[in-house]
Formats: sequence, C-alpha cells, structure tokens
Amino acid sequence: MESAPLVEDLSDRREDDTAVILYTSGTTGRPKGAELTHANLSLNCDIGANDLLGLTADDVIFGGLPLFHAFGQTCTLNAAVAVGACLTLLPRFDAERVLSMLGEHGVTVFAGVPTVFSRLLRQPGRDAYDVSRLRVALCGGSDMPLQVLQDFQAAFDVVVLEGYGLSETSPVASFNTLQAGPRPGSVGTPIRGVEMRVVDNDGKEVPQEESGEIVIRGHNVMKRYWQRPEETAEAIRDGWLYTGDLGRVDEDGYFWIVGRKKDVIIRGGYNVYPREVEDVLYEHPAVADAAVIGLPNSDLGEEVGAAVVLKPGARTTADELRAYVKGQVAAYKYPRKVWITDTLPKGPTGKILKREIVPPPEPGGR
Repeated sequence: MESAPLVEDLSDRREDDTAVILYTSGTTGRPKGAELTHANLSLNCDIGANDLLGLTADDVIFGGLPLFHAFGQTCTLNAAVAVGACLTLLPRFDAERVLSMLGEHGVTVFAGVPTVFSRLLRQPGRDAYDVSRLRVALCGGSDMPLQVLQDFQAAFDVVVLEGYGLSETSPVASFNTLQAGPRPGSVGTPIRGVEMRVVDNDGKEVPQEESGEIVIRGHNVMKRYWQRPEETAEAIRDGWLYTGDLGRVDEDGYFWIVGRKKDVIIRGGYNVYPREVEDVLYEHPAVADAAVIGLPNSDLGEEVGAAVVLKPGARTTADELRAYVKGQVAAYKYPRKVWITDTLPKGPTGKILKREIVPPPEPGGR
C-alpha cells in the first residue's frame, strides 16, 4: 500500500483561497472569524514592510503582539519573515522586560496598541534603558490618546506612526508614513490599492470634515465571515466593507477616527463620542487609563459614564476628574458619573473591552 505524502502539494493554491481565519477582538459583541486569503495577507504584508516601514534584514522588530491577532501576524511576524528581519518575541507583556529587550536586542521597530505605550511611559526608571536603536514605533488596534502619543515621542525620541485597520482588512487599511510625515491624531491615508470613504446612514459620501461611517474597498478586504452569511452580507455591500467605525476625512485625505458606531452615547438626543471625552481624561496628569461608556438613564436615554485607572502613586477624586472634563467639553458631554478602579478589562492585545465594564452600583468614586 502506498503511503500518503508527508508534505502536502500546495502548487494548486490560488490567491483567492482562504489562508487563515482570524477572529475579531469582540470589543462590542461576539467575535467573528474573518476569512483572509493568500492575496489579502501577502499584499498587506508587502505594503506594511516596504511602503510603510522600509524594513530590511538589519531591522529588529519587537514582537509583543499576539501572533493569532491580525496586527501581530501581518505587521510583525509576516513582515519580518518577508524581508529576513529579526522578530524578538515576548510571550507575556511586562513593561520592565520590554524596556530591557529594546536595548539588549537592539530593537529598531516597536509595534503595539495604545495601552502598551501608556504602560511603558509609566514604568519607573524608564530613562535608564537604552532605546537608541529604535527608529520608528507603530501603533494600531484602537484609538491612541493624543497626549500618550506626544509623551511617548518625547520620552523615547522616536516617530510614532498611527494606523487603522481591522481583522476584516488583513488588517492595514490606512497609515501615516515616514515619507509624508505623521499627522498626530489621524490614522493617515489609505494604503496602496485601497479606497476609503466616509458615508451617512444611506451609504452616501458625506462632505469633508463631517462625521460618518468609514467604508473600505480593496485587496485587503476579507473573503467573508466564517459560516456567517447573513453577517457577511451586512458587512460587505457592493464591494465595500462597512466597518462600524465613525470617522472623518480632512482636505488632504487624512482620516480621523471619531469612535465606534455602537459606542456612540445618545444623551437627551445629543451624540457624545467617547473618544473626545477620553482624550480629555488622558490629559489629566493622574490618569493612566480611561474608558467612557453609556449608562442607562430613564430621563435622557443614556448618561455619560467614565471608568478611570490612576497612575501609580497618583491621587485625585472622581469629583475632581468630573470637574476637569466639564471645563473642556460641551455641557452635555462631560461624564456625570465617574468612578476610579484598579484595572480595566482588556483583550489579548491590551485593547480595552468596553462591553465588559460594569459600573459600581452607585458610581462616584471612592
């Protein structure tokens, strides 16, 4: 009897065949499996490695992102393999160990989500570590507070490139670039071969600077959701992926994220975008992490609530934080309910999971 070959013949694989099924982070609902093709991944990897980062075999990439996640798999693992660069791995994030690795391994490219940048900034004695080889930092996965970005660039003397993408887009859709120079706070312009628009609830493109849902079309868009035909049809319409993310585009074609469509808080008929309020909270010197969510309210429909984690050794009160935000945003936007907590729930990449935040019975601090 003839034995089966030990290595499967892959010569009949096509570009549009499914290569992997990567699950969404499930920040607002149950995770879904995005079927990504060989073309999805190879093109996204090529653009990330060459167009965005200019990677060479001399680069050392920090590999602290989970490799089962689109960001870690495409932008660190696949990119490193593609150019013959080194990927230095860390199985569990530890800020002190990360800072040591940057010098010990001569890391040139750092990739992480915003909470990782925050934790490195807060690490005691960080100025003593050698980060001299670091030439660029890549941030994605969720919104980067502007204050954190500015503080990180100053502390580590490195350019931070913000980008935007989803598991459904392999993941990169837009990015700031070294060539054009970053525009802090924005997620850059669409990558090569990809189109992005901002549309209203009827799918019509809105004028520049107006907010709407971001839709994406191009070689990076997934094949479908695994075994979820109805949700696939809802997400991909006429070739465009409806992301569920709200944003705007400026006159130069740079995109700016406003927040998740499902996260918008409607307080007494007024829309409150959590990111705007969170950015103000991050500017407070005592705040390490913040998450703004909608709380049920019988009179207004929803009330604005904020869960806050303080920096080690920092002292403030919920009332002080409430007053701080009140002085910087419109009257209907500031959080009436603020509570200070030890931690916020996070996913494997460090992304805050708002759906798992449970306010105390009587918010108001401690």
